[in-house]
Amino acid sequence: MLNQLSVFVANQKGRVAKVCRTLADTDINMHSLFVADTEEFGVIRIFCDTPLAAAAALKEAGFRASVTPVMGVCIPNEQGGLANLLEFLDAHGVNVQYLYCFLSDAQSAIDVLKVDDPAIEAELAAAGYQIVTPEDIYLAD
Repeated sequence: MLNQLSVFVANQKGRVAKVCRTLADTDINMHSLFVADTEEFGVIRIFCDTPLAAAAALKEAGFRASVTPVMGVCIPNEQGGLANLLEFLDAHGVNVQYLYCFLSDAQSAIDVLKVDDPAIEAELAAAGYQIVTPEDIYLAD
């Protein structure tokens, strides 16, 4: 499992910038950032080198922040790659609460999933899926 930093913010001008500045000023290096939003609020999802310290720094700055365990799966960057993964999870009765994807390189995509059954990670690995480790994401300095 991966530790994802989740930050809840009002959907207002400058809020994402303040989150980024808070992390930068506490020497925390972000490696990826994704924002899901509604008209009123947003959820910023971040992979960084020290997610627990980042959550503490953001809380101290007045943000609602938490560390969420998520699963990362590397899949081939080809038609149907994500569909195959989701069908595998569905066949095993696993609910996907949310997911987002990004390219790792021209041949691979990383799918980040919040699932209701983290034990599925072992079954995915046994089925030949490449599970993403913290070292793959956090690019430890």
